[in-house]
Amino acid sequence: MRLEGKTAIVTGAGSGFGAGIARKFAAEGARVIVADLNADAAQDVAREIGGTALSCDVADGGSVAAMVAAAERAGPVGILVNNAGITHLPAPMEEVSEADFDRVFAVNCKSVYLTARALVPLMKGRGAGAILNVASTAGLSPRPRLNWYNASKGWMITATKAMAVELAPFGIRVNAICPVAGETPLLKSFMGEDTPEMRARFLSTIPIGRFSTPEDMGNAAAFLCSDAAAMITGVALEVDGGRSI
Repeated sequence: MRLEGKTAIVTGAGSGFGAGIARKFAAEGARVIVADLNADAAQDVAREIGGTALSCDVADGGSVAAMVAAAERAGPVGILVNNAGITHLPAPMEEVSEADFDRVFAVNCKSVYLTARALVPLMKGRGAGAILNVASTAGLSPRPRLNWYNASKGWMITATKAMAVELAPFGIRVNAICPVAGETPLLKSFMGEDTPEMRARFLSTIPIGRFSTPEDMGNAAAFLCSDAAAMITGVALEVDGGRSI
């Protein structure tokens, strides 16, 4: 019960890593706001864990502000997990469309700014808070043909460190986790095609020999957002089975 009495927002929590984080937070005693663009998916996870579902477009300032205001009615939000993310399909960098580029940076990067704009003033007023950004090994060890996705996750890691330095005097910690590809709805997009051969090629780059799981992300996130990590801020923790070595 490391998160007992805390209210946490998890974006993109209707599936994949976000759902795993939401489940773990609930098991650790948190009141969880399950935020997702897919309202039905958010409702399904919230019903399962006894949380609150909110529909939110994390790339839209008005939607983010409304989400934070609604979450605050459940209790002062002490934890924010920026998990929502997308990718473009594997392609040479110059062939990725402008629309795909804009969408990747809106969801993966602008969302971090928008949630900070809405929530950081409240956390500052309370003198406490924990923010966790779900980045990727792609931001540490870029992969060909995913250039702009790689860049967006590298941006998120730099943003995490910059936020940590600025917000530490206010009692707010900011960290990131860097998963390798996992059994999530984005896996097929990362690989281009989901075949046994492509999976074997991916797995051969992971020393532990398996993909990241939502449970892996939940365990790491619960630790970094708990008081057990009170002296940890500005880290980009690799939860990747050795992929980044």
